[in-house]
Amino acid sequence: MLHQTIAQLRELKLMGMADALQRQSEQAASSELAFEQRLALLVQQECDYRHQRRSARLLQQARLKYPQAAIEDFDSRPGRGIERTHFLSLALGEWVQAGQTLILTGATGCGKTWLSCALAQYACRQGHSARYLRVPRLAEELRTLRAAGSYTKWLAQLAKTQVLVLDDWGLVGLDALTRETLMEIIDDRAATRATLISSQLPIEHWHAWIGEPALADALLDRLLAQAHRIVLKGESMRAATQSGPPELPDA
Repeated sequence: MLHQTIAQLRELKLMGMADALQRQSEQAASSELAFEQRLALLVQQECDYRHQRRSARLLQQARLKYPQAAIEDFDSRPGRGIERTHFLSLALGEWVQAGQTLILTGATGCGKTWLSCALAQYACRQGHSARYLRVPRLAEELRTLRAAGSYTKWLAQLAKTQVLVLDDWGLVGLDALTRETLMEIIDDRAATRATLISSQLPIEHWHAWIGEPALADALLDRLLAQAHRIVLKGESMRAATQSGPPELPDA
């Protein structure tokens, strides 16, 4: 009967409960538990299993540059411009649910991309959808999307994504199509979906980088209205990573 029950659970796609019941049958101590306790453990295992599967799927869909980056591995050495307690408070806060913007700026190699990926990875672990995009490659991707006729669908998917990472913002100049697309993306997300921007370019130079004054005014007004700003400091993390710490720097 036990084998039949396990097979039926798997047929019903209750894989977590099936595995947990199998383990219970192999542990003599489980027979000492009341029925309600054993059932509660089975249900909890199923919930954990589904949560892990969903997190793994969301992480795969996010296409993060550093998918293994985790907020628990944050390098809290002095002089980085942000303390560990502040960073974790922000990461564990409600910025995703509130649809706020996080802006990480600083010199090349200071860890902006890694931190962005760590924040997005944690969001996936909490059941939120995420997507990573490098702004310098956006023009090429847009041409491919338009040629395939999937540009509108792609915009709609981004509008629904709960955390969008825009990496290397301000690294290269914008063409007209990329500038207009960024406006569409930010307008769709303003105050409703969380956006995380990583940039070497200080915020005060963003208006000039965008190029078209009227569009720059509109884009930055939406982007900066509810923004958390972090300026990372200190020496490049690249030399440090050669000796083995877990944090990987951004490009």
